[in-house]
Amino acid sequence: MTLNGWLQILLYCGIVLALVKPLGGYMTRVFTGERTFLSPVLVPIERGLYALSGTSDREEQHWTTYAISMLAFNLLGALVLYALLRLQAYLPYNPAGMAAVGPELSFNTATSFVSNTNWQNYGGESTMSYLTQMAGLTVQNFVSAATGIAIAMAFIRAFSRASGKVVGNFWVDMTRATFYILLPLCIVMTLAFVALGVPQTLGAYVDATTLEGAKQTIAVGPVASQLAIKMLGTNGGGFFNANSAHPFENPDAISNLIQMVAIFAIGAAMTNVFGRMVGNQKQGWAILASMFVLFLIGVGVTYWAEAAGNPMMHAFGLQGGNMEGKEVRFGITLSSLFAVITTAASCGAVNAMHGSFTALGGLIPLINMQLGEVIVGGVGAGFYGILLFVIIAIFVAGLMVGRTPEYLGKKIEAKEMKMAVLAILCLPLVMLVFTAIASILPSAVASIGTAGPHGFSEILYAYSSAAANNGSAFGGLTGNTPWYNVTLGIAMLAGRFLVIIPALAIAGSLVAKKTVPASNGTFPTDGPLFVGLLTGTIVIVGGLTFFPALALGPVIEHLMMMSGQSF
Repeated sequence: MTLNGWLQILLYCGIVLALVKPLGGYMTRVFTGERTFLSPVLVPIERGLYALSGTSDREEQHWTTYAISMLAFNLLGALVLYALLRLQAYLPYNPAGMAAVGPELSFNTATSFVSNTNWQNYGGESTMSYLTQMAGLTVQNFVSAATGIAIAMAFIRAFSRASGKVVGNFWVDMTRATFYILLPLCIVMTLAFVALGVPQTLGAYVDATTLEGAKQTIAVGPVASQLAIKMLGTNGGGFFNANSAHPFENPDAISNLIQMVAIFAIGAAMTNVFGRMVGNQKQGWAILASMFVLFLIGVGVTYWAEAAGNPMMHAFGLQGGNMEGKEVRFGITLSSLFAVITTAASCGAVNAMHGSFTALGGLIPLINMQLGEVIVGGVGAGFYGILLFVIIAIFVAGLMVGRTPEYLGKKIEAKEMKMAVLAILCLPLVMLVFTAIASILPSAVASIGTAGPHGFSEILYAYSSAAANNGSAFGGLTGNTPWYNVTLGIAMLAGRFLVIIPALAIAGSLVAKKTVPASNGTFPTDGPLFVGLLTGTIVIVGGLTFFPALALGPVIEHLMMMSGQSF
């Protein structure tokens, strides 16, 4: 580790924190219906869409109606994307003549992009047509991210309102998230990426002759537009198979910095939206502080492990950090930082192969996902995910001070606790059950790239990534098989919607409750004590749930490496 490396990490954190208040203030105005600088252009479009769909920005929904609207929209999106994948050979904008995608892979890809996971069991430049990339994958990158933001807003209203029956309007929330937040920012980012050298064209792939006289086909396409929403919407799912390690998706250090900032920008700003809407911005800063404590710990461990290098290589006299699988132009520092960011924020984009990390360096991305990706997390999803931990933490605090647990004046009772526990435990259930089955199923074991503990970690990482809606993978696992395509698709759906439904149920319960004034016995929730309580709750719950599985993979692998043993 070097001083220069830590300065790069701190510079990144400073940029993200500087964006929290301005972006949070703007998003608050958007979702409270206040006028913004985009209103003259977008309000007529917005109202026209509401008129066509039979709703209005003055209509709000009960949580059950909100949930049904969300499920119906996502089901339709999955069906349309599945059809587009199966029929792409017969559709236009297919200059490379891509064939139809197989049924299992189409199912996996459709569920992947609808659930904001963007797991890729395919190489984009060798499988998907331009139309599929634009009208299928990029569109879902927008609306799946907007869905996450909408659910977070419904949850925030549960704490900011009292004695109500409605939590907002899904159609309005999704429309505003798309038109006022995601689309404008993506237009700016797309232009920036094009200026930096990222392709944006509908022209055919380019045929070139190398210096040795060999023929080479260079894949291009509408890359910049998909790259922008891939990062800003914490989607992952690159245009190219190499994702953000590909020089056309990530040309230089500036593009790399823009992508890293974009991943955290909206998720971090959601904490400020929360603070503003509940009338106490310290609440948002306290939650963000807890996120950043866990984030910096993860970055520190990963950076240390990768900078220290592989002990087995040191035994042969080869000193230095672990550069295996990393881009030389980004180095150990930025590759480690990128890995922690993407797995903390539910974004499967990579600029280095996670499977080539050291055992402990690869352990942190795995832990980030298994905590439910609440360390900033996916857009919207990370925030309503951490509010579930807040509810559990406040319940514990209430028992500590000897009174009914309450948060922001809302009593946390049995119903909220049951739904929070259900939402949190569905992730380990899906991850560990599928991992256990795949670990003994011969056809699934045949897909791993390395025997021993690392092979187990490949399987565990895959199901953790799918259920956490992350989309990254340890290199080595062959996922494009019927077993993995189907089971990973099921894990992605469960990890998305079996968390959203209990979260909305909690929102519906809390919004109907009266606000109880704070008293001397109220546990403080806007200071260091609360930050420690929330951070500890996340670590303890995650540790108790996953430690046995983690110990079987990366921990054993690390001990074997330290002792000089191979697999």
